[in-house]
Amino acid sequence: MQWYEAEVSELVERLAKDPTPNPTVFLGSSSLRLWTTIAADLNDPSVVNAGFGGSTLAACDYFFDRIVPPLGPAALLVYAGDNDLGDGQSPDAVIASFRELSAKVDRSCGPIPFGFIAIKPSPARAGLIDAIRRTNAAIFADITRRPHGFFVPVFDAMLRDGKPRPELFLPDGLHLAAAGYELWTELLLPFRSRWSNGTAAEPLSERTAP
Repeated sequence: MQWYEAEVSELVERLAKDPTPNPTVFLGSSSLRLWTTIAADLNDPSVVNAGFGGSTLAACDYFFDRIVPPLGPAALLVYAGDNDLGDGQSPDAVIASFRELSAKVDRSCGPIPFGFIAIKPSPARAGLIDAIRRTNAAIFADITRRPHGFFVPVFDAMLRDGKPRPELFLPDGLHLAAAGYELWTELLLPFRSRWSNGTAAEPLSERTAP
């Protein structure tokens, strides 16, 4: 985990200097870190971007206590997992990281709204689609059993004819392009009431497993 240390230290220091009261924290990998307009796109000034480059779900778990509880989050959304799979981790290992992270959320933050953005399919990792499906399905089952848990189903919307849509990605085939963030915004907005108060009716799209 030392690979992340410098960036995580900078992130923690920066967020402490400019605190947001009762924030909705987005924790995860570069798909979040590079989304510099996330608060404006979601029309929510409470959103705090706590993404760090190359993060795995295991790294989100490892650094959770340093990043999230000091912010006093009112809600948490996580995007991570594709880097774990890309590094050769099994779906079972990624699911175990998610469950460890969930336990830390319960212990440190209580019953706050807790969302997971589905692991995305990407052209660079098209060979991992079956592993991504399996991981998403298990995390969906876990998080939607929580009283204020929800799953944001971006996976199917990012496919065409069973393959990742290249127009949603930068030339590296891994990171999101502007069109990818526009799609994520569209898919996240119906869940905004979930992270705002944790009590709104479940959106129809959430009732279908990934």
